[in-house]
Amino acid sequence: MTTAPRSPHLLLLSTVMLAVAGVALLGVPHGQEQPAPASTAHATTDPSSAATVLPGSKPTADTAASAPSVASPSSAVESALPPHGEGTAGDPAIQRNLEAAWPADLPAGDERELLTTGRALLRADATGVGRAKWPEVFPDSGQAVAPAFATARFRIQAAIARRDGSPDTAVVHLVWAGMDRGGTFTDLRITDWHFTRTFQKGAATWTPQPRT
Repeated sequence: MTTAPRSPHLLLLSTVMLAVAGVALLGVPHGQEQPAPASTAHATTDPSSAATVLPGSKPTADTAASAPSVASPSSAVESALPPHGEGTAGDPAIQRNLEAAWPADLPAGDERELLTTGRALLRADATGVGRAKWPEVFPDSGQAVAPAFATARFRIQAAIARRDGSPDTAVVHLVWAGMDRGGTFTDLRITDWHFTRTFQKGAATWTPQPRT
């Protein structure tokens, strides 16, 4: 799910590009030239929207302000992020970039709960498996729905859970790969699930919000 401004994923991509470029520059001796970029970063697609980009959607202002300015950060990102089609070998690099771009800000227990639910929601949304568990999120769960993506070719590449404006709201950002009904396999897809914290009988739980 994407929200205003224009594309929050673009904001976080810019943060990652600058931060990674700064790290790359620190490792180069003074006066040594940077290699020329081989290509620019690729756009990615969300299963419910047009193309977007990796990796997240909400950079912190401090991260963006403190990142060094460079003339061509795309070459550093090229080396830090795996190319399309890299497979499972490239997934750890995506996870590291998500965590570096948006540092953890939730208690460990809340983060684990959100990630577990967020992953299950994404799988249910993409493949149709397990939708009945969340009738408020998937109102058509009682009907026969053809899955948009093949279960066998579905893979979550990386995920983080972070606060979303207040201590009682959170968002799970997921990067994933899958093959659609047309047989096209695409990785580095982006999906966000938003949650609110509710209290039932004194116990707190995170409730997923329907995607709009």
